[in-house]
Amino acid sequence: MKLWKRNAVVAAIVLFVCVAVYLNWNYPDGVADVGKTLGEATLVGGQTTDPLLADGETAGQDETGGEAAAESGSTYFDAARLNRQQARDSALSLLQDAAAGEGADQETIDQANLSIQTMAEDTVTEAQIENLVMAKGYTDCVAFIGDDSISVVVSAPEAGLGESDTARITDIVMSETNFTVEQIKIIGAE
Repeated sequence: MKLWKRNAVVAAIVLFVCVAVYLNWNYPDGVADVGKTLGEATLVGGQTTDPLLADGETAGQDETGGEAAAESGSTYFDAARLNRQQARDSALSLLQDAAAGEGADQETIDQANLSIQTMAEDTVTEAQIENLVMAKGYTDCVAFIGDDSISVVVSAPEAGLGESDTARITDIVMSETNFTVEQIKIIGAE
């Protein structure tokens, strides 16, 4: 009876995580249009020049007069990070509920705590990979660690990702994780 309950809890958690990831993956455009993205600022009230910018450039504006944040390709990366965090938060909540449940046996609590610890380690590893890739000169990067693979989405240079770019990113991922070359997926985003 206890084995059935444990399996039912684990299956429910996996189902909720899958649904959360599916919803976050399919509806990023609707979320971005609803409100303000965290970290995005908009200049309100006119054309104020920033004394720190050279030649009287306008703060928050690019050469064509459009918003710099809207013109950059970082909206995909912001949405991907937000979706990843929301999926993790919902999975974490489910795992914490499963561990704190009244009828939870010690094995269920241990499995939930192990999953929480793994999630925390993956979060740190993803952040390290993203920072190291950006330190190599790429504009933006987001990493997704799965059970048996890792996907790294990189803001591709104008010429696209070459073999040297792929080798450099693969080296970073292999130095930070235990994944093999076959388990690493590198995607160039435009």
